[in-house]
Amino acid sequence: MTGNTELASQSPVSRVLIVITCKDKENYITCRYFLYFCGMKKIFGSTSKEDEQQRQERFVLMTESPVRQLVIKMAVPTIISMLVIALYNIIDAFFVGHISTEATAGVGVSFAYMTFINAIGFYFGHGSGNYISTALGAKKYNDAEKMAATGFLSSMGIGAIAAIVGLFFLSPLSRMMGATPDILPYSNDYLLFILIGTPFMMSSLTLNNQLRLQGNARYAMVGLTTGAILNIFLDALFIYVLDMGVKGASLATCISQMTGWFILLMGTEMNGNVHIRLRSFTPKLRSYVDIFNGGAPSLMRHVFVCVSTIMLNRYAAYYAAPGTEASTIAAFAIVSRIMMFAFSIILGLGQGFQPVCGFNHGAGLHQRVRKSFAFTTILATIILIITSIAFAIFAPDIIKIFRSEDAELVKIGTRVLRWQCLSFPLIGVSTVTNMMYQTTRKTLVATVLSMGRQGIFFIPTIMILPLFIGFQGVEMTQAIADALTFLLALPFAIKETLDPKP
Repeated sequence: MTGNTELASQSPVSRVLIVITCKDKENYITCRYFLYFCGMKKIFGSTSKEDEQQRQERFVLMTESPVRQLVIKMAVPTIISMLVIALYNIIDAFFVGHISTEATAGVGVSFAYMTFINAIGFYFGHGSGNYISTALGAKKYNDAEKMAATGFLSSMGIGAIAAIVGLFFLSPLSRMMGATPDILPYSNDYLLFILIGTPFMMSSLTLNNQLRLQGNARYAMVGLTTGAILNIFLDALFIYVLDMGVKGASLATCISQMTGWFILLMGTEMNGNVHIRLRSFTPKLRSYVDIFNGGAPSLMRHVFVCVSTIMLNRYAAYYAAPGTEASTIAAFAIVSRIMMFAFSIILGLGQGFQPVCGFNHGAGLHQRVRKSFAFTTILATIILIITSIAFAIFAPDIIKIFRSEDAELVKIGTRVLRWQCLSFPLIGVSTVTNMMYQTTRKTLVATVLSMGRQGIFFIPTIMILPLFIGFQGVEMTQAIADALTFLLALPFAIKETLDPKP
């Protein structure tokens, strides 16, 4: 493509910028890529021919490639992305664990707020992303662009509101999440910079899901991975070199997440991706209904994770032996991060399946949807069986990585981790089934399934079981909830595998 042809394809504003910056034809290409890197081409320009060509190539890839290889191809970057998201919490828990047990518990209590961030980010990300995936499958590119802008900007706006409210009510927020008096200062310190970074963290998750549901998970992977690597170095710098303690871990996470946000935003400007443009923002009722239909299951899942985390902190402290409250809360917090890290593999695998499901559902290729669903479910179960056996065998050693100095914490954490390993292999069926119903916009069933693990079954179990067997009931709650969620999802999984109807 020549410089003149390319120049003619730009909008008037872009042409003025290019002409002013580039006095001669020979320098045009260099200037073009400079403007492209800065985002000006896509902010001011229109959809290019390269976009159309790459979208058509992606459509062919998603609707004609063998489903097993396609799911794996889509899943590798999403697995890495989900592991990176979980790694943010793992990194902080590792570094903070060497400060004190109370510091570890304080970060653990704050996990409930991190779950709230995930709830909103994934709600808008899945809600807009599932719509975008189906729209691209139906070749409705303009609708996809409007939804991308609406989902992203709405997520960032809610994040800003949450940050302001949280900063005004910092201590009440910590106490509401289960912080005891000795844990409260650490919880407040950790929440401080997390609250400041909330708009970027929420909208980063939205961008991540929009990109991967377009079939471009590698861009999401790059942004998130860069942030996680940066977080490791900043944690070490702020905690050990600058002696900032828990605040250092919080600041490191905030800066890292902002960096990842910027990279993800630049990823939306690449050719073939659905671009984020302010003029495409359409905050209409119809748009938010579509977001709700695709995002409600994710919202309910993460809301109940937030609620269950708060309840777990409170019940663990209530039933703990006197004087061991901090060790008990810290033990449950560490196990939660370990299991979330392992579960992230399954979430990533399922998220690799989702664009395959969305594109083919939108194109009316329902047999390919069923084949990819069966393959993903079987592979997820195999991975979970292997992971559960390894975790059960090496449970004490895994817990000691985070806090070896507290014997009571290690003992409690080992028991809790082994209990959860008993039913962990079952969650593959319930997770992938939920994702398929969500992607095909069967909202009611998807929402009910998403509420099972941390809501419908977890909440009554943790309220009732400890009344009969005490603290052991708190330790067993998650394992029982996982088993009951599997039984709820199984009939729907069988139906979707065997039913010949779309």
